[in-house]
Amino acid sequence: QVQLAESGGGLVQPGGSLTLSCATSGFTFSWYAMHWYRQAPGKERELVGTVFTVGTTTLADSVKGRFTISRDNDKGTVVLQMSSLKPEDTAVYYCNVVRGGVDWWGQGTQVTVSS
Repeated sequence: QVQLAESGGGLVQPGGSLTLSCATSGFTFSWYAMHWYRQAPGKERELVGTVFTVGTTTLADSVKGRFTISRDNDKGTVVLQMSSLKPEDTAVYYCNVVRGGVDWWGQGTQVTVSS
């Protein structure tokens, strides 16, 4: 059974930094691209970025230059490092993998950017 567990969310002031982690189990982690999504209140879930199996990444335009994604294939973890945070980054952040044509999600972790 695929399991994803996000951690590291919290309250941070504008301009601050936060690092989210996603621990995984139940599948061969190194075979799959991993994704971070977020969902703000009243808005649709949006893709924040992807880290591919070899470590290359793509990021949404709204977070380029501020966020980075990385993975550790030995530990089966994916990390989202966020800096220069803005109030509009406030959302629940989710880790995602598509395996067997099925989207698997963690429970999410809340990030609130506010003074």
